[in-house]
Amino acid sequence: MDIHDNHFALFGLPERFALDAPALDRAYREVQMQVHPDRFARQGAAEQRVALQWATRANEAYGILRDPLKRAIYLCVLRGRDPADEHDTTMPPAFLMQQLEWREALDDARAGADDAAVDALRGQLDAKRVRLRDEVEQALDREGDAAAATERVREWMFVERFADDIRSAMQRAAAH
Repeated sequence: MDIHDNHFALFGLPERFALDAPALDRAYREVQMQVHPDRFARQGAAEQRVALQWATRANEAYGILRDPLKRAIYLCVLRGRDPADEHDTTMPPAFLMQQLEWREALDDARAGADDAAVDALRGQLDAKRVRLRDEVEQALDREGDAAAATERVREWMFVERFADDIRSAMQRAAAH
């Protein structure tokens, strides 16, 4: 892969999950300064279009690399594994059980209007999110195990969706 199809190469960063955020920010600003459409205002339409395309690409790449989950998904895809593949629905049985327990706990908390139970559930999700992030970094950066990373990323994706469900439930409860 080269600078044209790899977000890490675009910013001159190593292809790793553990990312130096200030280095990413600096590299992004440098790329934006080079390709910002305002720099091409006096150029022809073709040059302006290319500059806009590069600026858009830089924005998209920055958004993906800045977000840990999106970066993890991107790295898995670069390594030939797609955590969002809808044809691969396998999950560890223990995690499936955990999902059921969380769903039941949320249903119970909503039914009883139990804010403390929802806060406890949020705390569990936050802890799980931290563990998954660490496990993804271990699998990708230290072990080079894209399959294990993909499994953890899929779990992480569920955790984020479930956290959104909790936020929605809380907003609905607050509105009533």
